[in-house]
Amino acid sequence: MSGPHQKVYMSAIREMLECARAFEHYSAAHVRTLGLTGAQFDIIATLGNTKGMSCKELGEKTLITKGTMTGVLDRLEAKGLLERRPSPEDGRSWITALTAEGQALFERVFPAHIAYVDPVFAGFEEAELRALKAELAKVRAAFVAASAAAAPATADMETCHAD
Repeated sequence: MSGPHQKVYMSAIREMLECARAFEHYSAAHVRTLGLTGAQFDIIATLGNTKGMSCKELGEKTLITKGTMTGVLDRLEAKGLLERRPSPEDGRSWITALTAEGQALFERVFPAHIAYVDPVFAGFEEAELRALKAELAKVRAAFVAASAAAAPATADMETCHAD
């Protein structure tokens, strides 16, 4: 496919990437003032108010690559902010959860970060945000479907266990 349709979707892709980059720049500046890296904040925010989750679940719910995940978890564990324990349902996998200190950190930094981001979205109506989310979900679903069709899925291996 080429022509006007291609130009429109290419400019839409560029706009999505620029939007993600602008958000990352804005968000990361605040996260650093909280004494965390973006990856650390992502993990703490994802695990906050949960009983923990498998590394596979954590990988699916965060924006962190598998290659980065283990090192970030190791550093948070060394700081006493999270723990990894064998899963009671599956002895081959691990559950990663915040410690009491990690939960207390979550309860301090997550609301602060939401308060920092809120003003950016103040100029949007809820209906606009719902419509944006729906359209972005359609784009993501199209790429997921295309990826699945192009290369058969392989089983994910859990890479963030403690040895």
